[in-house]
Amino acid sequence: MEELLSEAARRAIAYRRRVPDEPIRPDPSADLSELGGDFPDGPTDPMKVLELMDEVGTPGTMGFSSSRFYGWVIGGVQPVALAADWLVSAWDQPTYAAEASPATVAMEAAAIQWVKEAAHLPETCWGVFVTGTTVAHIATLAAARSAVLAAEGWDATGQGLFGAPPVSVVVGAEVHPSLVKALGVVGLGRHRVVEVPADAQGRMRADAFPDVSPPAIVCLQAGNVNTGSFDPMAEIIPRAKEAGAWVHVDGAFGFWAAASPRLAHLTEGMELADSWATDAHKYLNVPYDAGLALIRNPSDLERLMSIEAAYLVEGHIGQDPGLYAPEMSRRARGVPTWAVLKAMGRSGLVDMIERTVDMAQRFADGMREAGFSILNDVVLNQVLVDFGGPVETQRVVREVQAEGILFAGPTVWQGKTAMRVSVSNFGTTEKEIDESIDAVLRVAGR
Repeated sequence: MEELLSEAARRAIAYRRRVPDEPIRPDPSADLSELGGDFPDGPTDPMKVLELMDEVGTPGTMGFSSSRFYGWVIGGVQPVALAADWLVSAWDQPTYAAEASPATVAMEAAAIQWVKEAAHLPETCWGVFVTGTTVAHIATLAAARSAVLAAEGWDATGQGLFGAPPVSVVVGAEVHPSLVKALGVVGLGRHRVVEVPADAQGRMRADAFPDVSPPAIVCLQAGNVNTGSFDPMAEIIPRAKEAGAWVHVDGAFGFWAAASPRLAHLTEGMELADSWATDAHKYLNVPYDAGLALIRNPSDLERLMSIEAAYLVEGHIGQDPGLYAPEMSRRARGVPTWAVLKAMGRSGLVDMIERTVDMAQRFADGMREAGFSILNDVVLNQVLVDFGGPVETQRVVREVQAEGILFAGPTVWQGKTAMRVSVSNFGTTEKEIDESIDAVLRVAGR
């Protein structure tokens, strides 16, 4: 076992050393067929399995950990988070209850408390680590559905939705697809939503917010996936709450702006919501997967998720993840987040968030100085670049990706094609940004 684990560590470290200097895209010539084939008739030497995984599989991986990876909104992996994740796998703790795994439950609870403090959420708030923002939406919107129907005298958790009063759901015109998917999963419907028009930066227009009446759920956005903009939560949430609606915030990455004194104005009013969904594997740069489902009144989530069985220990409300998580079988996925927050502290977290914003603005400045259009106000870590129309922009994106020095993807936003740059890696500095600007301008000038 020690020999095998040492070899795995050696190969993993070698991989991470190569990431900064190798093309970011997977090798297009990589032959992955050897990873499949017929089910082996007999055993294979575990060392050979590891060798196959690395030598055949590694060329087919994306350099997500590169400090010049700007695709989607994907951060890298901080060393302390990677090391913690290795230890989590070695521990192999089913983190359902403190009775089963007191250490990992305590670390997840501490991480949730620190996140609450960093984002200035209400003291009553609690939460649970899930796989990502999509599942965080599913968990919190299911709790919202049950809570707003309970207020109307309907037990959705016990009786389902057959015969229940219809629930109105309000979203912005640029709502993220993961939230729409979650609405379908929890029975509220993907196509029954009321869409509020967006402004020129993708924010929900407060002046177009509709009249709502219970039972209702209003979904707001902290961090538009294209522009990084924030819905005007300080204006909308009090109106929605006065009308008796539950307010949910999709804060997949923008949630973390609340931790920065310089950026917190973007999230003004977010603390007034009833539930929040975010990711740690984006801005905190912990390994996949690590989402957070947070809720103002934990009992709303506990009523939905907790179960009873003779072989299960009694849960401790306010701590045991099994009372709030969709899964019973769950690894201690919150421990790397605990490790990152413990290692960075508040000042390190703020520095990392603000640095990504500074680097996004530096990239945008470089594009503007070269004569290209920036389509969005760069308020967070997102930059949209137009290189002179759809055809030319798509060419630049395609050729930049092929060169492999950096990775940025295409998008179409409000009818305009753009290169979408998302600076989310803890290691991205002026050096990486300037190298990226040079590479993009070289391609754009062909």
